Amino acid sequence: MYQTAARILSFAFLCILLACNQQNKTAGDAANLAAFNADSLKADLAILASDSFLGRKPFTAGETKTIDFLQRRYQEIGLEPGNGDSYLQAVPMVSIEPTAAPLMEIKTAKEKFTLKAFDDYVIWTEKTDSIINLSNTPVVFAGYGVVAPEYQWNDYAGLDVKGKIVLVMVNDPGYWVGDSTLFKGEAMTYYGRWTYKFEEAARQGAKGCLVIHNTKAASYAFAVPQNNFNTARLQLDTRGQGIPFCDAIGWITEPAANKLFKAAGLDSSLLKKANLRGFKAVPLGMEASTSMKVKATYNKSYNVIGKITGSTHPDEVIIYTAHWDHLGIGRPDATGDSIYNGALDNASGTAGLIALAKAYKQLKKQPERTVVFLSVTAEEQGLLGSKYYVQNPVFPVAKTVANINMDVLNPFSHTNDMIVVGQGQNDLEDYLKQEVEKTGGYIAYDPHPESGGYFRSDHFNFAKAGIPALYAESGIDVVGKGKEEGMKRAETYNSEHYHKPSDTYDPNWTMDGAVHTLNFLFLVGKRIAYSNEWPAWKPGSEFKAVREESEKK
Repeated sequence: MYQTAARILSFAFLCILLACNQQNKTAGDAANLAAFNADSLKADLAILASDSFLGRKPFTAGETKTIDFLQRRYQEIGLEPGNGDSYLQAVPMVSIEPTAAPLMEIKTAKEKFTLKAFDDYVIWTEKTDSIINLSNTPVVFAGYGVVAPEYQWNDYAGLDVKGKIVLVMVNDPGYWVGDSTLFKGEAMTYYGRWTYKFEEAARQGAKGCLVIHNTKAASYAFAVPQNNFNTARLQLDTRGQGIPFCDAIGWITEPAANKLFKAAGLDSSLLKKANLRGFKAVPLGMEASTSMKVKATYNKSYNVIGKITGSTHPDEVIIYTAHWDHLGIGRPDATGDSIYNGALDNASGTAGLIALAKAYKQLKKQPERTVVFLSVTAEEQGLLGSKYYVQNPVFPVAKTVANINMDVLNPFSHTNDMIVVGQGQNDLEDYLKQEVEKTGGYIAYDPHPESGGYFRSDHFNFAKAGIPALYAESGIDVVGKGKEEGMKRAETYNSEHYHKPSDTYDPNWTMDGAVHTLNFLFLVGKRIAYSNEWPAWKPGSEFKAVREESEKK
């Protein structure tokens, strides 16, 4: 009897102790989450999105203001410099400013006609030659421009495109005709991204590559590439690395592409035929001529890095990321505004990174693993800052436990759901699900997987290196208003403000949704900052093998 009673008393005491610990943990979390103050978040966002920051484009006075501001805020918070004794990581890049000829001449055996730059097509170059000439260059339609052995697909099979212009379709095979049996169905793979199309065309030796624009397949209107016509673009300084580039790359409207098909004696049905397995590229029997003048300027932009060194495993790192850059000053809108402030994209995420750093610094117990706050440059130019970081890591890739990325925070009321972009990739998704469900919320998944969201922000470069990466954002199920309201908000932003001067700071924003998101991203990071857990890639993820290979080294 005594032993039984003692066991009961011991068990009761253990339960009380565990309950107290859980209460302390809950109280601690509540105190930590109070660090996410909407007013403080708005104050940082308003500064970063102000006209005086000139749209935060790299290589401009706007960059200087931005990185000075971020360094000052990191110092005020008490973060340690993340790159030795510096908060900065230099990112060598080149600014390439093309001036395209106003017309492209098309010549067939029967006729000549012209396409108009900006209206019919938008071109630029990744080469630094002072003059780019496409003179009587043969044009070939190469389907989707994809070489994907794992999907048994090769649009370049038996095709020699050296010295030619390839015309290709955006997104993955099957998408334009709704064939979900090809690739990943509606969910875009990296093969569907326009960046991949240019890379593959260059590997094949093409002189030029034009991607046929379709609003649904691209997930944005032709006005988006038009906004960058004849403006300076950045890329990493790759001199001496032997990386191939096409002379000219860009977009062509679907009506203009159909005009080319008609001149070749074909029609738009060719776009459907390209979705059939075994499709063969079609030479169009025409030549194109146009040119560009190019001004190239080599310089350095900067990633900004702060850290909190881990107490127990300082060599193991969790990296939070957000890109600080936007598009700078560009084509004026109907109101005459030419500053692309990028308030939501991504002054919001940059301000969120500062808020996360403050929350971690207010913890009573130092994280066991090192927590890094990385604000990267040139995301809008092709994820360049994160790409350079991963290629030149300050903290070893094999010791980087996870990446948690933010890009466009919700400035309105919060939602019942959190959206994971890139379903079924790694364990971080499960950690987030557990935290969200504790509050009565739920996890949803990208409602537009065809837009390739998992390949369109900085987490992608970490994923390509095998580092488990989480990209999650506020959902569409608005508390008290439902999904219709959330969809309306998303559609309004995408159609009226994305990559436009109208993406400006609004003092009436509550930032409740942003605070809600930051709470969860903090808790996911905190879980692994105070544990020995190594989140893993799920079976079937294309990044799993990369991680496993890095762990062998």
